Amino acid sequence: MKIIYAFLAASVVLVSCNQYEKTKSGFAYKIQSGGSKEKLKQGQFVKLNIEYKIGAKDSVLSSTYGHIPAYIVIDTARLGKYNFTEIIPLCSVGDKVQFVMSVDTLKKLGMIPDYNTVFTKKGSIKGRVEILKAFTTEKDVNDDYMKEIDAEKQREIKEVDEYAKKNSAKTEKTPNGVLVQIDNAGTGAKIDSTKQASVYYKGYLFNGKVFDTNIKDGVKGQAFNVVVGRHGAIPGWEEGLKYFAKGGKGKLFIPSLMAYGMQGNPPVIPPFSNLVFEIEIADVTDAPPPPAQNTMNQQAIQEQIKKMQQAQSGKK
Repeated sequence: MKIIYAFLAASVVLVSCNQYEKTKSGFAYKIQSGGSKEKLKQGQFVKLNIEYKIGAKDSVLSSTYGHIPAYIVIDTARLGKYNFTEIIPLCSVGDKVQFVMSVDTLKKLGMIPDYNTVFTKKGSIKGRVEILKAFTTEKDVNDDYMKEIDAEKQREIKEVDEYAKKNSAKTEKTPNGVLVQIDNAGTGAKIDSTKQASVYYKGYLFNGKVFDTNIKDGVKGQAFNVVVGRHGAIPGWEEGLKYFAKGGKGKLFIPSLMAYGMQGNPPVIPPFSNLVFEIEIADVTDAPPPPAQNTMNQQAIQEQIKKMQQAQSGKK
């Protein structure tokens, strides 16, 4: 009988641990304690990992796990509604949280514009959070964030190196870890900040999925024009293109932080995606002058500010 009672007691504990609690907004969550009894406080900066999954197959919408954690500041006067920040004062460093959000509720609250193939009617989003650390000063947060950026950069460079090696690519490495495969360097002046490059390209993820190209079914469309140094392309292009001249062909293997980074470029490029570009330099010409700044407009703005200041002080 004692064994049966012990089993029933354990079952009750297990069931209670698996039950979700709900906030006033209906946000469903459960917290697994990390052992600390000290709750997070107003004004603290919190470092955490967070992940969202959706659908029957739990497809990942976004995740910081294995990448750069998220950082938030606790403001108890402005807690979120129907999201994780609503319960953050209940958490401690080391805690792990699971939560579930209704797609229908998100739509009702205006957090998603409408149903689509991802956010379906009666669907749900599952999430998890791990509280990693808490800081009291902004300097400590910035120092920690820079360490995480550097760690992410090194991870991505390693991944790109391994991918290129696996695909037997002979490459040169730029200062920030972009690998350049030069099949043909081209002839004439190399691309630099004084030149405009006209480029045909095909970009794809490491899994082979093409996300963008200006060559369709072997037919070249309009070349993409870029001037190195004017930030008209991702940083990986700006570094990699300098290895080529007119007629050049090759590949660029680009770490995520030299491409679209932690935001990605939804829906075609997920966050933290390393990329490959096959490129062909159609032409290299003198760079056009940069767009002139509208100095007259700036002067008008300054005059308007001056008038407002005079009106406030009672002057004319």
